[in-house]
Amino acid sequence: MDLLGGVSRDELRIFSWIAAAVFALVAGLWRPHRLHWTALGSVLLFAALNAGAGIYVLNHFSDSRWSTGGEPPLSVPSFSGTPVVGQFLEPLDSALNGVVGGVNEFLAFKQALPVALDFLAASGWALLAAFPLAIVAASISYAEARRRAADFAKYRATVDLLQEELEEVKRQISEGNSAR
Repeated sequence: MDLLGGVSRDELRIFSWIAAAVFALVAGLWRPHRLHWTALGSVLLFAALNAGAGIYVLNHFSDSRWSTGGEPPLSVPSFSGTPVVGQFLEPLDSALNGVVGGVNEFLAFKQALPVALDFLAASGWALLAAFPLAIVAASISYAEARRRAADFAKYRATVDLLQEELEEVKRQISEGNSAR
C-alpha cells in the first residue's frame, strides 16, 4: 500500500515545509521557554522528511510523477508476426523486450534522479543549518543551567543563614527559659 501514491512532486516538497512549520508552531506554543530546541527540532524534522522523500523517489523511480515529459518510453517491434520466419524470431522478441525494458528503467531512473537529488540537497542544507543551531541551543541551555545553579546556590546560602538564625533564636529562648 503506497500512502504517497497520489502526492505530486510539488505537494511532497510543500509537505516537508508545512510539517516542519506545524511542528515548530505546536512545540513552540507547548514549551515556549525551549524555543532554541524547537527550532533545532523543526530543522532536523525538515531534513529527515526531505531525505525520506528523496529515498521514496528513488524507490519509486518508475513512477510517472518524476518524469518531466522528456523522453517517452521505448517500445519494441514484434518480429514474431513476420510471415514465414516469425516463429523463429520469437526468442529475438523476448531478448529485445528484456533489453528495451532495461533501457526504459534506466531512462525512468535518469528522470527521477534529479528530483531525488533536489530532496536530498534540501536535506543536506537543512543539516548544515542544524549544526550552528545545535551549538546555539547547547550554549543557551548551558547558560540557563549555570544561572539555575547560581540561583540554587544563592537560595541554599539563604536557607543556611536562616537555619543559623533559627538555631540562635532557639538558644536564646532556651537560655531565657533556663534563667527563670
